[in-house]
Amino acid sequence: MRRRECIALLGGAATWPLAARAQQPEKMHRIGYLTLLSGPSSSTEGFQSGLSQLGYVEGQNVIIIYRWAAGRKDRLVDLAKELLQLKVDLFASQSTEAIMAIRSINETIPIVMTSVSDPIGNKLVASFARPGGNTTGVTLSSTDLATKRLGLLKEVVPNLSRVAILVERDHPPTVTMIKETQAAAGGMQIELQIFEVRAEQIRDAFKSMERARPDALIVQQTTTFNAYTKEIADLAFDARLPSVHENREYVRAGGLMAYGPDLFASGQRAAYYVDRILRGTNAADLPVEQPTKFVLALNLKCAKTLGVTVPPALLATADEVIE
Repeated sequence: MRRRECIALLGGAATWPLAARAQQPEKMHRIGYLTLLSGPSSSTEGFQSGLSQLGYVEGQNVIIIYRWAAGRKDRLVDLAKELLQLKVDLFASQSTEAIMAIRSINETIPIVMTSVSDPIGNKLVASFARPGGNTTGVTLSSTDLATKRLGLLKEVVPNLSRVAILVERDHPPTVTMIKETQAAAGGMQIELQIFEVRAEQIRDAFKSMERARPDALIVQQTTTFNAYTKEIADLAFDARLPSVHENREYVRAGGLMAYGPDLFASGQRAAYYVDRILRGTNAADLPVEQPTKFVLALNLKCAKTLGVTVPPALLATADEVIE
C-alpha cells in the first residue's frame, strides 16, 4: 500500500469514533408517573409542559410511563412494582398515597412530588429545607389557606356561624387540614362541623348536613374526591350551601368559589426537579418548594341562584369568573 493511501486510511479511521458519537441518540430517560387519578389532570398537563420547556421530548429523550389507579388505593403497590420492573430512572406523583406505596418498595430511586399536601406531616420529607431521603418536589402546603377560605365564605355570607367541612377518611393529609381549619374557625368564632367520609359516602354526608344545617361548606381537595367533582358541586347547590373549594374545577362544575394553588403551575415547577435529578443532583439536596401562585375562581351564576352577593372588591381580585 502506498504511504499516502495508508495515511488517508488511518486519518479516516481516526474520525470514526467522533462520527459515531455524533450520531448516537440522546439518552432515553424513563419516568414512572403513579397516581390515584383515572386520567390526565391540570397537574399532569403542567408536568408535561414543564418538561417540554426544558427540552424533553416524548419518545426522543424521555418516556413517561403512566399508571392510573382510578381511585383504587389497594392497587398502588402493585402498580409501583410494575414501574420498578420497567427500570424507571425516576418516579413522579401528585398523590400522597401513591408516593407512600412507592416508598414502601423503593428506597433509592428518586421521587418527585408534583403537587402533594402536607409532606412533612406524612413523613415524605424531613423538612422543606432539607428533605433527606429520596423524595422532594412541590407541595400544596400553605399555612394561611384555611383562614383565607373561611374568610372568603364570610365575605359572601356575612352572618356565617356554622360551616361544614367535607373531608376524606383515611387520607393522610386530612388530619392536618382539619387542625388548620379548626384553628382558623376558632379565631373567627365559627362552629366547624366535620364530615369525614370515604368517596362512596359523599351522598350520605350531605344527608347528614341537612340535619346539621350549616351556613356554608368547605370541600377538601383529594385525588379520590376528584372523580366526584360534579356530584359534590350539584349536592352543595341542591342543599343551598355556598361552597369553597381548593380546585377551580369545582367552580366550573357549579360550585361557588375556589381558592388554592395553581396545579398546572405546580406541575410545571415539578419538571425542574426532574431535570435537576436526571442531571445528577441528589433529591435530598433539593429543598421542597411551597406554592407561590394561587387562583381565585368565582361562579356568579351559582351566587345569584343561591341568593348571595359577591362583593365588588372580591370580584375584582378573581382570576376566573363564570357568569
